[in-house]
Amino acid sequence: MPMMQGTARACMVRLIDRRTGAAHRINGTPLTLYTRRPTEAAADLMQGRDARIWEVRIEPIEAEVPR
Repeated sequence: MPMMQGTARACMVRLIDRRTGAAHRINGTPLTLYTRRPTEAAADLMQGRDARIWEVRIEPIEAEVPR
């Protein structure tokens, strides 16, 4: 999993259960963080969690181009 440092681009950071491949949910809603500091967000999400069970996925958010 590539980790990005602070970036000018916004990123979406999700906590994923390796056993199911599904995003962690809180009250049925996938836990998703939007940030320009994905490495810090990933570290916060993984704090106190077993890395054998959990992983973090970081996806850059593409800016929409007006038509």
